[in-house]
Amino acid sequence: MNRKVTTYFQNRVVWITGASSGIGKHIALNLASIEGISLILSARRVINLEILARECGEQGATCKVLPLDLEQTNTLEAKALEAIALFGRIDILINNGGISQRSYAYETPIANDRKIMEIDYFSNIILTKAVLPYMMQNSFGHIAVTSSISGCFGFPLRSAYCAAKHAIYGFYEALDIEMRSKKIAVTIVSPGRINTEISYSALTKYGTPNGQMDDGQANGLSSDICAKRILKGIAQKKHELLVGKHELIMVHIYRKLPRLFHLLANKINPT
Repeated sequence: MNRKVTTYFQNRVVWITGASSGIGKHIALNLASIEGISLILSARRVINLEILARECGEQGATCKVLPLDLEQTNTLEAKALEAIALFGRIDILINNGGISQRSYAYETPIANDRKIMEIDYFSNIILTKAVLPYMMQNSFGHIAVTSSISGCFGFPLRSAYCAAKHAIYGFYEALDIEMRSKKIAVTIVSPGRINTEISYSALTKYGTPNGQMDDGQANGLSSDICAKRILKGIAQKKHELLVGKHELIMVHIYRKLPRLFHLLANKINPT
């Protein structure tokens, strides 16, 4: 484990959403052996969380399982209070849970757009706003949120997903500026293609799971390596962290050479 990561997370209480699989699961596993670490593991799949809690406990972590459904945004303020009560505080909140999409904008019913925004955007904001006052009271806190490189530019078959991830950038850019004087750090994590289950659960135009692995996802960076890079970036208090392979070059092309980006984007075959 990186020494800076160990030092930064030592004796901290860390709440991870989307912890039942993929990036969230490997973030928990990578933190589990750090001295004094306390983990709150949240997602919908309780059995997966309990298995993960046992694995982390075997490495020395103190773990609590707090099931939640990010789509049920009306329950999340209460869930945040439950999370704080488990250890008396939240030092680091890692908003990692989310859902993707695989459908053209014109065929996507507005119900799907709303569902993706609830899960990928509003849930993060609600949890963040709920824990911030307690972090400010303790004069320490760190909010990390998983956006995507799709939050930096548009990508076909992901219009609602891109919209939610762009919104995350807007909110947390502003929050970072507001919180700098209050000793609260903000890190926006933007993964590229990571080998996770996200393409399986991505919504089709029918609102059903896509049920298959994308080639890009299958050949992406491993969740474990991704998690390690995220934790290093959080420990360094980076404002933005791009994580992935060669696909990250598209972010830099978009920002520096937008005309070239659009020429390349027009060659993408969405199917």
